[in-house]
Amino acid sequence: MMNVRMVGKRAPVFSMEAVMADKSFGKVSLKENMKNGQWTVLLFFPMAFGLVCPTEMTTLSERYDEFQKLNTEIIGVSTDTIHTQRAWVNTKRTDNGVGQLRYPLASDINHSVSREYGVLIEEEGFTLRGLFIINPEGDLRYQTVFYDHIGRDVDEVLRVLQTLQNGGIRPINWK
Repeated sequence: MMNVRMVGKRAPVFSMEAVMADKSFGKVSLKENMKNGQWTVLLFFPMAFGLVCPTEMTTLSERYDEFQKLNTEIIGVSTDTIHTQRAWVNTKRTDNGVGQLRYPLASDINHSVSREYGVLIEEEGFTLRGLFIINPEGDLRYQTVFYDHIGRDVDEVLRVLQTLQNGGIRPINWK
């Protein structure tokens, strides 16, 4: 598959079943976030109960208020079922679970959203780690995609989000 530039283009619109922050089943959609004038951090992770994934999901949850102050919703996405994801949030952190999260985990069980965003490893049936920042107009403004053994840096995600929202040019290591 050839890589296609996505940054600067319209983000693929999605609607997925999800485990919500209150652990109920619901739906998340990019159109809903856009309708509410919110930025979206779309966070693909390989699978629940992995080694790196719990560290990312819990750290993002602990810092959720910082994203809310920036009018941003976080949506975690994997190809796991919503039942697997609910089991993961119902599992204590000490037992390789994530416990209570403050944002939804969406299920891309049919792989369509993962495929549209270019993060699906077809032969494995799960995703690379992908992070996409989408503005309230639905434009994809930032993306990173990398192999599954490396965790993301929440400070960097917040730094990039602030830069995009402020519309200015920022030099290296700007905070």
